[in-house]
Amino acid sequence: MTHDPHALFQSWMKEARASEPNDSNAMALATVGADGMPSVRMVLLKGHDARGFVFYTNRESRKAGELAGDPKAALLFHWKSLRRQVRIEGPVSIVADDESDAYFASRGRDSQLGAWASEQSRPLADRAIFEARFAEVQARFEGGDVPRPPHWGGYRVTPDRIEFWQDRAHRLHERRVFTRTGVASGEAWSEGLLYP
Repeated sequence: MTHDPHALFQSWMKEARASEPNDSNAMALATVGADGMPSVRMVLLKGHDARGFVFYTNRESRKAGELAGDPKAALLFHWKSLRRQVRIEGPVSIVADDESDAYFASRGRDSQLGAWASEQSRPLADRAIFEARFAEVQARFEGGDVPRPPHWGGYRVTPDRIEFWQDRAHRLHERRVFTRTGVASGEAWSEGLLYP
């Protein structure tokens, strides 16, 4: 049994990739607005290592605005096929431009174009307006590479707390929680169990 939450997460993610029919990397991202109201949506995990959990988005979106005002978030992975979930909480930082550039270059062309065409989270009067914007961007970058928009990039959630939940019979679930300790001296974790 590992006592490294990042290694345990990697192990569970590997199993999820093999068993989940769609988007094993889907995670709920919870943020808080200036009014204190929580907001949650699904995003895709695009990177994980000892530094944290990375996702990408439009930096002018609602979630980005909430993270600018209060740079903390919670993540939730739920793998129904495995009867498992992982909860993560911690501060959020912006991913370096070179890392965002590398990920953006790996995306499909239409996804790249969509990042230019979408004014994410803003009101849209008619779907045809978005489709016209997409066609304009398509024509603009015809025959060339699509650069990363300046308003688009990655965010990293650096966990202070990671909880691994495993379903058990009769709702006698297993909950292992890891809490970061001694941040100034390097990565160290305390581990414990929670009642189901």
